[in-house]
Amino acid sequence: MTAGIDITDLLHPVRTPLQEQVFRDAAAAEIAFDPAAILAAARDQTGLADFGAADFHERLSVWCQAVEEDANASGVTRVNLFQMMVRYAATRLRVEDMIKRHPEILDIEIEQPIIVAGLPRSGTTHLLGLLGADTRLRSLPWWEAIAPVPATDEAPTPDDANPRWTKAEAGWRAMEAILPYMAIMHEFSPDHISEDIELQAIDFSSYLLEWLAYVPRWRDYYLSRDQAGTYAYLKKGLQLLTFLKGPNRWVIKCPQHMEQLPALYRTFPDATFVITHRDPVGSIRSQLTMATYAARMLRNAVDREEAKDYWIDRYRRLLEACVRDRDVLPPEQTLDVYFHDWIRNPDPILREIYRKAKLPLTDETLVTLHAYLEKHGEQSKGRIVYDLERDFAITAREIRQGFGFYFDRFPAEIEVG
Repeated sequence: MTAGIDITDLLHPVRTPLQEQVFRDAAAAEIAFDPAAILAAARDQTGLADFGAADFHERLSVWCQAVEEDANASGVTRVNLFQMMVRYAATRLRVEDMIKRHPEILDIEIEQPIIVAGLPRSGTTHLLGLLGADTRLRSLPWWEAIAPVPATDEAPTPDDANPRWTKAEAGWRAMEAILPYMAIMHEFSPDHISEDIELQAIDFSSYLLEWLAYVPRWRDYYLSRDQAGTYAYLKKGLQLLTFLKGPNRWVIKCPQHMEQLPALYRTFPDATFVITHRDPVGSIRSQLTMATYAARMLRNAVDREEAKDYWIDRYRRLLEACVRDRDVLPPEQTLDVYFHDWIRNPDPILREIYRKAKLPLTDETLVTLHAYLEKHGEQSKGRIVYDLERDFAITAREIRQGFGFYFDRFPAEIEVG
């Protein structure tokens, strides 16, 4: 068994010299989250001016206000988020420009996608990668998710066949160097299959911002608004990528879908929906550890209570929405997958996914999927040690008490004692 990686300085981090240098440099940067400045930077970067429908301006303003209210956000967080917002704005300009030049993009059908949803930090990425190993399906690698439309300086050259991949690789290597255990907990290598949330974020929505800063203002705004428009933008992104590369039988995934099932179903009414279920305590434990480890760079001060209070509540909200809305999905198109069944024998579950998707699961395909499972086991890159009581002064039982409603609806086995 792989030796466990115990992050013993989780609450009182000892930064490496590289971490200290990055932290100091970012702290010296003057960043103001002004929507006009963000959009101007995107225009300057692209030479384009048309952002399409203007409703996103309000959401961008809430993003900026929420981040400015996060007093514990470090300079690293502020620099990263400003650059991220400019990137999304620039990508939006390129998307709208491409569609203006090729309006037929919006006529492309996104036919019978397979859509995976499940708790964050619970193995949905592993399932997505597994299904993505089937070459009949189209998935979204990280390099393409963060740059779906190539910029003018990203055309292939004799020295670089894919500059977008090269840029994504540089970003991945930088993250590995700065936060090596984060690279184990959540991979962002260029070819790693990404969540479709990157396409939603081009519309300046989704729950993405919550994972990057403490932004209750944005959480409340997002949860109080119908996300139909943002899911339509997700579909537009898939149409554009199909136009650029094809084919159009997609497999996509995002944990957020669990709390947006009505909007998801209205947008993709012929999809096959795969909803994974697992003891939420294990997922919460993983998220608390990941967030607290990253806090040495992303927060001015490590505050386990901040992480604990936010994320236990946030998982509860997500699962309450899933319990409330699960039955909007047609039974003949939907499969609930339980982690305890999956680890015992994934083959019957795979066969049922493919049956509902009306996609033949050939022996050859099954061999390919088994090879993926062999190569990408959950602990293939190392096993992080999680200790709720030591690190967060809370027990699994105390967390689980707030999730009885979920276990009443979905019989997931208890994993964390």
